[in-house]
Amino acid sequence: MSHRVRPIDRPVTFELDGESITAQADDTVAVAFVAAGRATLSRSIKYHRPRGPFCFSGACSQCLVRIDGAPNQYACQTEVKPGMRVERQNAFPDASLDVLQATDFVFAKWFNHHEFMAGVPLVEKVMLQVARKLAGLGTLPEKAAPSRASPIVETVPVAIVGGGAAGLSAARRLTERGVGFSLFERERACGGRLLIGSEEGAPAIVVPAGPSIRPGATVVGVFADDGKPFLVALQNERMHFVFYERLLLTNGGQPTLLTFPNNDLPGIFAGRAVSRTIRQHGVVPGERIAVVGEPDEARSLAKLIVASGSKAVAVGGVPERAHGLRSVTAMTVTLGGTSEKHECDAVAVCAPLSPAFELARAAGARVGWDARSRLFTVEADAVGKAAANVWAAGELRGPMSAAAATEQGLVAAEAIATAVKGATP
Repeated sequence: MSHRVRPIDRPVTFELDGESITAQADDTVAVAFVAAGRATLSRSIKYHRPRGPFCFSGACSQCLVRIDGAPNQYACQTEVKPGMRVERQNAFPDASLDVLQATDFVFAKWFNHHEFMAGVPLVEKVMLQVARKLAGLGTLPEKAAPSRASPIVETVPVAIVGGGAAGLSAARRLTERGVGFSLFERERACGGRLLIGSEEGAPAIVVPAGPSIRPGATVVGVFADDGKPFLVALQNERMHFVFYERLLLTNGGQPTLLTFPNNDLPGIFAGRAVSRTIRQHGVVPGERIAVVGEPDEARSLAKLIVASGSKAVAVGGVPERAHGLRSVTAMTVTLGGTSEKHECDAVAVCAPLSPAFELARAAGARVGWDARSRLFTVEADAVGKAAANVWAAGELRGPMSAAAATEQGLVAAEAIATAVKGATP
């Protein structure tokens, strides 16, 4: 029951399992799939349970598909192209009706294929072969991957990872202070939740001009060579080794899926995924959407959903159980101390992001458990310093508003600029 807020004016036709689907030119495969009113995009690796897109940010594995013969491509990160061939994986005969889902019913409580029939001569080897056929992430590519060009080696005074509220405010302050930097943002456009979120009163998006801002660049690791730290970024299919003097991490986190029965049904999305599909692509993923979880975020998202022509129900409710067989059809929540069941065709789960602390940890920062938010967060001092020559700002340090993240970016950038100016002879 999804619909488009605005009509398609730049149509692109691609194939999904041999069927033609028309999408908007800047849609991703996952957005086009949802806009076409589809539910099951993939199957879970082990039990073959139906899966639909969840995060729309490349942070989960629920939208992996085969694209033009290459397996395990993120449907939410791949733009549609004319004639593109998309195939759903790990299902027989297809993902919509997968007979291998019988595994989920036969082993309803528990199944460890590593131990099943273990120690039984001959049978053990047969069962391992069967298990490997039933579980997996698609078959090998149709053709070998193209050879990659040699890495590009760069040196920058300051590297910023993340182009959301904190990263952009830091970039503006460093520009004002005359400090050189490179900002790496994995999305095609900077802005983060300022671009795709529903938060009311969020600051405007201001992106400094110039080559220092590098969208479409994914930082995959932080390393050191003979004591000199560098990060590895992938941009335009080319690897970059970027040596830096100071590092500011503002790379946010991943959407969190709250724990409740049937939380893996197709039609259940992260709250920011729903605001992304609406604001960035003009696609509302349901006609009647249950907006559950964190109350403030749920209320602001509900306003966006209603303004886009759909109905928001169970707003701010604590999720108890999702209902449905092939996709979500209803949601039971606790609201005002009462358990209520609401019919719906989609669910938006509003929850704080889980900080993406891996790069910070690799760079030497401490990661600790925050009992209040119940999340692992990057620890930093009042100006954002997290380790020697490493700063952190924004949701990497825990849940906060876009305005608060903007302020943290400014404070960290000022501290970095002071350190750079003090070190300049």
